[in-house]
Amino acid sequence: MALLDRRGLLGWLLAVVLILPAWGAAQTKPPADWTARDLKEALSNAKTPQDHQRIAQYYTLHAERLAADAKDHAELAETYRRSPNLHEQKHPMSPQTAGHCQWLADRYTEMAQKERELAKMHEDAAKALSQ
Repeated sequence: MALLDRRGLLGWLLAVVLILPAWGAAQTKPPADWTARDLKEALSNAKTPQDHQRIAQYYTLHAERLAADAKDHAELAETYRRSPNLHEQKHPMSPQTAGHCQWLADRYTEMAQKERELAKMHEDAAKALSQ
């Protein structure tokens, strides 16, 4: 019985050692490396100006990535417009069409703008908390 208790205790200790670092992952990772889970954790635990600044930094970086994707797709759309192919007529909005690329560019642009708005909201929250 003592062996089972010892194994049980070792199991709990191992679990704690493995889980504890994950609890604070969003606090230790730079926002550029955050996952969706890290963002959720940061949002639910944000209390200080620094917390909100880190969240704002995440949204700003994400907006930049989305804006870059929008630019890439807008350039692809322009390329397809200059060199039309049969897909435009036979399969409108298929991946090899200007319409598809332009639609994606527009959506990425909209998402980037929303991310910038979220960044501003958290920057404002950080300022309000520091006063």
